[in-house]
Amino acid sequence: MPDDGNQKTQQPVGRRSRLRALVDDHIDFVARSLRNLGVPEADIDDAVQRTFLVAARRFDEIRPGAEKAFLFRTAVHDAAHVRRTLARRREVPEALAGEQSHLVATPEQLANRHHARETVDRILGEMDLDLRSVFVLYEIEEMTMAEIASTFSIPTGTVASRLRRAREDFRKRVRRLSPSAPRSEDDD
Repeated sequence: MPDDGNQKTQQPVGRRSRLRALVDDHIDFVARSLRNLGVPEADIDDAVQRTFLVAARRFDEIRPGAEKAFLFRTAVHDAAHVRRTLARRREVPEALAGEQSHLVATPEQLANRHHARETVDRILGEMDLDLRSVFVLYEIEEMTMAEIASTFSIPTGTVASRLRRAREDFRKRVRRLSPSAPRSEDDD
């Protein structure tokens, strides 16, 4: 049977549509992950794009069913790069310079939301990366311990231990910020 050239065009189109589906299915997850990993709001779009460019280059290496894990590991590496770059430039993140919101909400609601987001971002930013990553994936992204273990290629028991320590660390940091919260000896 002669080759009419259709097979060559179908293969890239299939790959392109699978890649498009990968982006559509996980773009919000990648953006949230990058934000929770300390990437300033102004750099999120670029970091998301870099994450998916890596995924496109290494698309054939991504195991079916492990797409989220691959994207998160890539996002962790990119977030670390962004933080190092910001540290070298000594730039003030946009969130600290003041954020404008185009949401329809009362000024009080916007201020409360902004303050809460800054507080959580500050707390997460102070946490050890291993603890923060497990905490964010479990508590915010609602991944299972087995999925997190697979993402980092670590035992499930290690994930459970890190999650327990991350929760303790997070609670301790929240108590330090809240003057009315009861303090324990562990908080000092």
